[in-house]
Amino acid sequence: MPPEGEKLMVENMYKNLADQDEYPATVAIQTRCVSIIANIWKVPKDCTAIGTATGGSSEAIMLGGLAMKKLWQEQRKAAGKDYFHPNIVFGSNAQVALEKFARYFDVEMRLVPVDESTRFCMSPERAMQYIDENTIGVMVILGSTYTGVFENVLEMNNQLDEYEKKTGQHVPIHVDAASGGFIAPFAYPKYRWAFDIPRVQSINTSGHKFGATPVGLGWIVWKDEKYLPKDLIFELHYLGSTEYSFNLNFSRPAAPVIAQMFNFLNLGFEGYQRLARVDLHNARVLSRALEASGFYKVVSEIHLPYDGGLLSGTTIGEGVDAATSDPEDPQHYRRMAIGYIVISNKDTHPYLRFSEQFKAEYPYVKQEWMQTLLRARQWIVPNYALPPDAQDIEILRVVVRENVSAELIRRIMHDIIECTESLMKKGTEAMLMATVTEKPEDETKREQVVYSKPC
Repeated sequence: MPPEGEKLMVENMYKNLADQDEYPATVAIQTRCVSIIANIWKVPKDCTAIGTATGGSSEAIMLGGLAMKKLWQEQRKAAGKDYFHPNIVFGSNAQVALEKFARYFDVEMRLVPVDESTRFCMSPERAMQYIDENTIGVMVILGSTYTGVFENVLEMNNQLDEYEKKTGQHVPIHVDAASGGFIAPFAYPKYRWAFDIPRVQSINTSGHKFGATPVGLGWIVWKDEKYLPKDLIFELHYLGSTEYSFNLNFSRPAAPVIAQMFNFLNLGFEGYQRLARVDLHNARVLSRALEASGFYKVVSEIHLPYDGGLLSGTTIGEGVDAATSDPEDPQHYRRMAIGYIVISNKDTHPYLRFSEQFKAEYPYVKQEWMQTLLRARQWIVPNYALPPDAQDIEILRVVVRENVSAELIRRIMHDIIECTESLMKKGTEAMLMATVTEKPEDETKREQVVYSKPC
């Protein structure tokens, strides 16, 4: 953030966003931010969008889920039906905040298995097996924590349309756009995922991710006031005026919201678009270099062209007319949250890029060693397993953000290749890593996840 933005934050660090009577300008700024976000998320003109700043996407997800639960309960009560057994559907690749919502607010969590055939994200067709009359909604992820891919909101909408025709059951969609909410509108303006899709009634995002604010800011926006149940809105009178609150937290710092407005005014649409394009370009450069080395397979799709043959899949998302022939345009490539590069060299999976000769000559090399070797060079590149049903695949993740320059891309590319080659030499580093990281066999067994049974 520029010095002017930091100065604004310091000047407002003691202001409480909850005290609307004492700091009315901060509330007006929050309202303007909600309006701007709703606009870039294509809210229909006949809708009155409503939303709020939160402490992060986790709180925003809780609010989105609670709104769906309350609306479902109201509908079930009005119909004289059981309203004590709600469930919610999302992919097993979901971030932990989605699971927290289900556990904290007594909603049955129905995880949709993911695997290579679904691009390690939720398949709308597969998700339909887990939906019934007690489903309060489906959470679709725009930017998977594991690989950065966008789940197909439009196809999920279409599948639910067919379901409603057969059953009369209306199931809404909440989009978890923590990673993609500030990327898709600028990098992929023709991509349909937001309020221009009928069943999408709420969306959350992280201001402190690619909204480029300091830590501590999330956003939740509902397409229309009717999607925010009155049970979630509290009327307060003890701060000097009549105020309304629908956050989980009451007192909240105003400084991050002011920082968000500063970014909106300072960067504008063109500024956010420029940041997204540069970051995606740098991520593609690194992806191609790693694959060209022959040592790694890039699991994420950030560098792959958006061709017509792949658009027939149920997790991709839009028509060929939304792609371009310009290799510098992000729309020329598959839709991804910004700069997620996921690489794999596990010798038990087809993502392996080692040659057969390499595997025969260096069978001792373990991918998890790369995490520690790179950390010694000041890079944090986590090594982790993919979601359940694909947990035998381990991947390394590099996130390219606005502060990752072309020079840093060159340096990390050099360090990844150099660390890999040091392991190939069977030298001191490789043997040390084998000694330090090797675990007893019984400790390496992964817990098996039991999914909810299809309905």
